[in-house]
Amino acid sequence: MNLLSAVSPLSRLPRPAAVLLALLSLAACQESTPPAPAAAAKVQPALSVSVIQPRQREWPQRLNAGGSVAAWQEVAIGAELGGYRITEVRAQVGDRVKKGQVLARISADAVNHELAESQAAVSEAKATLVDAHANLERSVQLRAQGFYSAQQNSREQAASETAEARLAAAEARLKNARLRQSKTTVTASDDGLISGRTATVGALCDMGKELFRLIRHGRLEWRAEVTAAELHRIEPGRSVLLSTPDGATLTGKVRVRAPTVDPQTRLGLVYVDLPADAHRQVSAGMFLRGEFQLGQAPALTLPQTAVLLRDGFAYVFRVESEQEGQARIAQFKVQTGRQQDGEIEVSGLAADARIVAAGVGFLSDGDSVKLVAAARP
Repeated sequence: MNLLSAVSPLSRLPRPAAVLLALLSLAACQESTPPAPAAAAKVQPALSVSVIQPRQREWPQRLNAGGSVAAWQEVAIGAELGGYRITEVRAQVGDRVKKGQVLARISADAVNHELAESQAAVSEAKATLVDAHANLERSVQLRAQGFYSAQQNSREQAASETAEARLAAAEARLKNARLRQSKTTVTASDDGLISGRTATVGALCDMGKELFRLIRHGRLEWRAEVTAAELHRIEPGRSVLLSTPDGATLTGKVRVRAPTVDPQTRLGLVYVDLPADAHRQVSAGMFLRGEFQLGQAPALTLPQTAVLLRDGFAYVFRVESEQEGQARIAQFKVQTGRQQDGEIEVSGLAADARIVAAGVGFLSDGDSVKLVAAARP
């Protein structure tokens, strides 16, 4: 074979022309090659959710608060004599007592001696007065007969008046001795419940020293602490439901609210009367939680399952658009309020809004979901 005939036709062309021809051939080969099938787009499957609308209801308004149980009125009962020993104690903590009932007795020996001495002094003063009156009458008769001078008659008159004054003083001392004798018994100042006792047989009591503490009529009250903004929402006569430590409940009634607020805590007190038998369930000093009943008020509500708590805020998922059974949802921030029977009050939401009813913890803003029928009582 001729060597020239074996050489590629490209070798006969000039070098620039050969390079251009080679590039054109390569491009033609690439265009003739069929394109590879594109990867199928990944489609996230839509979740199935039910949609509801908020419901307008009349709900009771409630206000929760905490506070301590205290005695309605507590009286300190002490001895009115000092320097005498207690000989008998007749009341213990928890006893129900009546007004005037004897709680303790104090040694009365010294007081009885004082009483006897006062009685004797009165008898002596009476005898002196009788004698003075007789002398005065005799002086008046003798004066009329000219035997007594006016000066002597005046002395007899003064002696009679002095005897009367001494008798009055002796009788006053006698009354004081009898009063002191009555103070040798310590009695209840009113009907009530003994809440404290320091009296001990044989102890030396001091005047005014507390021996017993008495809760008048056994009445207890709950002193609730509420904020200044809430204080004026509570009116006297409102009912209060209290939870006791054993899980039971008590119903109280607001008596009065404090006219001032503590400048340190910014809290005000509300005084709530408890039932007469409340001491069977609670004691003074206990801390209780209570709920004030403030009447009825309208509320826009959703099931609690429709509200998502995230980062300290409350959100719902609202349907923004719908097409062929599928919808796009958007996260919407709301304010929450009262809760009752699995429902929660919301605000900042239109009454005709369509809201995802449950499963909100699995949703995100802008998700596409499949809608199913919702059942709501």
